[in-house]
Amino acid sequence: MISGRGGSGARGARIRPPRRIARPNAPAEGADFDACWELLREALRDIHNKNCSRLSFEELYRAAYKIVLKKKGDELYNRVTKFEEEWFAENVIPKIEQLVTRSLVNIGEDRSAATSANERRQTGEKFLKGLRDTWDDHNMSMNMTADILMYLDRGFTQADPNRVSIFATTIALFRDHILQSKLDATSDRSVVDILISVILDQIDMEREGDVIDRTLIRSCSRMLSCLFQNQLENEHEKLYLVLFEPKFIEASEAYYKAECEHLLRQADASSWLRHTERRLGEETDRCGTTIELETLPKVHQTIDNHLIKSHLDEFLALDVTGLRWMIDNDKFNDLSILYRLVSRIDEDKTALKNIVQRRVMELGHEIEKTLKGIDFSMGLAEGEEGGEGDKKPLNPAAQQTAAAIRWVDDVLRLKDKFDAILKECFQEDLVLQAAVSKSFTEFINVFSRCTEYVSLFIDENLKRGIRGKTEAEVDIVLEKAIVLIRYLQDRDLFQTYYQRHLARRLLHNKSESHDVEKQIISRMKQELGQQFTSKFEGMFRDLVTSSELTTGYRDHMNVAGEGEKTIDLNISVLTTNYWPAEVMGRSTQIGAESRVTCTYPREVSRLQASFEQFYLSSRNGRKLTWIGTTGSADVKCVFPAIPGKSGALAKERRYEINVPTFGMVVLLLFNDLEDGASLSFEEIQAKTSISTNDLMRTLTAIAVAPKSRVLAKEPLTKSIKPGDKFTFNNSFLSKTVRIKAPLINAVSKVEDSTERKTTEDKANQSRAHVVDAAIVRIMKSRKELSHAQLVSEVLNVLVGRFKPDVSLIKKRIEDLITREYLERPDEDGAPSMYRYVA
Repeated sequence: MISGRGGSGARGARIRPPRRIARPNAPAEGADFDACWELLREALRDIHNKNCSRLSFEELYRAAYKIVLKKKGDELYNRVTKFEEEWFAENVIPKIEQLVTRSLVNIGEDRSAATSANERRQTGEKFLKGLRDTWDDHNMSMNMTADILMYLDRGFTQADPNRVSIFATTIALFRDHILQSKLDATSDRSVVDILISVILDQIDMEREGDVIDRTLIRSCSRMLSCLFQNQLENEHEKLYLVLFEPKFIEASEAYYKAECEHLLRQADASSWLRHTERRLGEETDRCGTTIELETLPKVHQTIDNHLIKSHLDEFLALDVTGLRWMIDNDKFNDLSILYRLVSRIDEDKTALKNIVQRRVMELGHEIEKTLKGIDFSMGLAEGEEGGEGDKKPLNPAAQQTAAAIRWVDDVLRLKDKFDAILKECFQEDLVLQAAVSKSFTEFINVFSRCTEYVSLFIDENLKRGIRGKTEAEVDIVLEKAIVLIRYLQDRDLFQTYYQRHLARRLLHNKSESHDVEKQIISRMKQELGQQFTSKFEGMFRDLVTSSELTTGYRDHMNVAGEGEKTIDLNISVLTTNYWPAEVMGRSTQIGAESRVTCTYPREVSRLQASFEQFYLSSRNGRKLTWIGTTGSADVKCVFPAIPGKSGALAKERRYEINVPTFGMVVLLLFNDLEDGASLSFEEIQAKTSISTNDLMRTLTAIAVAPKSRVLAKEPLTKSIKPGDKFTFNNSFLSKTVRIKAPLINAVSKVEDSTERKTTEDKANQSRAHVVDAAIVRIMKSRKELSHAQLVSEVLNVLVGRFKPDVSLIKKRIEDLITREYLERPDEDGAPSMYRYVA
């Protein structure tokens, strides 16, 4: 027995006629057509009856061979076809008719007519098994028939291109006489309609959770894939694709549309997500094991359209379980599923992106609102680490600084939250990353103090925050700082604040690590360019130069001093352009050039003159200006024993007090006074020439601060006012020998409204020059531009430094025209054109 289709297409070698074998019952050589056909007809009957053991392939092949040689191939072809049709009518169709019961018909017409799902399943499986068995018998029989009639295909069928093989003709009889046969004369439904209805019903039962015979349904779907709509046998005209698949997709659309509406009524986005993903997996499995795999893209598209796309916005907008709820409650599994589902229907993830952006903005604004409701007067805010004993009252400046640190910490926590979502749930999708970054940039820059707060955050960390941390932990802090800087638009303002804070850290030895300071400056340089960090780098160069100068001056004094005892001097020579005006002793008012003055004691003046002579001896064209607001001095104080007192006060006490430079100048005034004598605020100011504000800060450090109250003040208040009187505090007592007076002006604090206005005015003045330079550079290279083009290019050039207002750009253009850097062409029709004037 040979399985497989007959014809030359199924054999690689040429089949020769078998040798003649004399058999008593075989037809003679000259036997006629009827004898050969009778032999073949009986063989076909035996094949259908599965009684093939006595059949001889050679004998049957020779009979067909002889008929074809006698030019009777056409008649043989027709008789075989007719025999199979008769066989169907007598032996197959009656069996199929018995399978088609009324309950089976109801499955396709009205499923409610069936008593239960179990009855429908059993009835359907009985029909499918009968049809499958009939198909398997017919398919096997037609394969064997094609084998014995192989020469019919070779010698007759292939001679006519329009004639199909005997196998194709006979196998198609199943389609014509079984599948396409009507149920009865009055019905327009055929067996294949019932077949498709039963398969769809079985699939729906499986979708509802029942167990079905997948192998049985797969056999029936393969049957439809083996049969074609006509004898041409085009791949795209298989009955599976033409009849079954469209109805399967139509039924799936109706099923999933109703299911989605049911899920929407439940208002549970989490259940919808998990259910939809499960359905996608089920359909993938179904197409691989139950029906054909080529249907998978279409049924997935159906799920995409009806379970995901149709009501996506409604599910995402649900109040209790929607996308906002998932983000707020860190539902990473749900967010991961949501990302995968949305990615199936929209490459840009528009719906997901919009809600995520909006939520970032909302949470960002909530940070600002929450900040206004927090009481920072007691140090640690509620919910932070530390017990009641750790809370200390804060002055207004410290409260503002604490608020700044809190705002930045909250922004960073929000950033960490969305970074985790992007990594764990959104597969670091570039579209969503850009959307989140845009939202952070928007809400951060809406907050007017963002640049100052970011600088204060870095300042706080570099002073105390990195203490005790590992290198990896420090690197995380630096990276967070750079991320915040990256979001800032007014980077020139940030540069101003950072310069001030860095100057205070360096000059007052507040920095925890100069290496870390240089690391963050290096990262800023990589991110923002060399021009942004040039002043910061200059500050460190000044400190290195100052250290070398101090060492050189000490060596010089050791040689020239001839063993005399001198004041130990540690000098910092600062380059004016690198350091902020406030640190350099200049007035903060715009355009003011006056420096802070002071009348130093004779000892200090001699020391200043000595250093200046040493410094200028090797440098020409330099000028040194002494700044008393930033330095400090170690002063040895002797407190005499107080008669009538006991304990420590009855003894002489010696302390070494570190005070601001101006504090040292004030204290030396009391060396020339008699015991118990006092100096008023006005007298001190007249003798020292220190400005009122600076003198108030200085006296606060040495007459009000409890741990360094070297001077006694009348009246005993916590504020310094003109008219106050000061005397040497003979009863001063301290547990430590070395005492450090607070540096009142060294504290990094949030600016008040007046200081903020001054900073912004100075920034605007600087921005005008920057915009001028940008316009001139652009016009010099382009020669002529329209107004819109020039404004656009200026905005692009300055985006890394700040975001200028269009009104500022217009104003600077007009100013440059007035100063004859630009001109408007005289040509008609070009009123908004500008030309560079060489």
